[in-house]
Amino acid sequence: MKKDILNEIFETLSGVGVVSTEGEFSQDWLGHCESYLRTLRFKNAEPSMGALAICSVRLQKVGREMVASKRHQHVGLRFLALSEKCHDQINQDAVELQLAD
Repeated sequence: MKKDILNEIFETLSGVGVVSTEGEFSQDWLGHCESYLRTLRFKNAEPSMGALAICSVRLQKVGREMVASKRHQHVGLRFLALSEKCHDQINQDAVELQLAD
């Protein structure tokens, strides 16, 4: 589920001190307003594919930089794995949309 992926990403980023609030995560990593995650919870809605795509690209960029610097390689590898989870979900959703036509 897309919500589970975003929760896992938020927990990871929060755990390593990259973000401190859901609002910061929503703005800096999902490209939405600070209340985005709170609104999803309130409406019991799934995040958009766009939010997953933005997050995936940002995780991939930062993950690659961390892996290349070797300073925080293990965290970079985790970011890359989370980025891949986002891509997998996006690909799965795209296939489901095609089949619905």
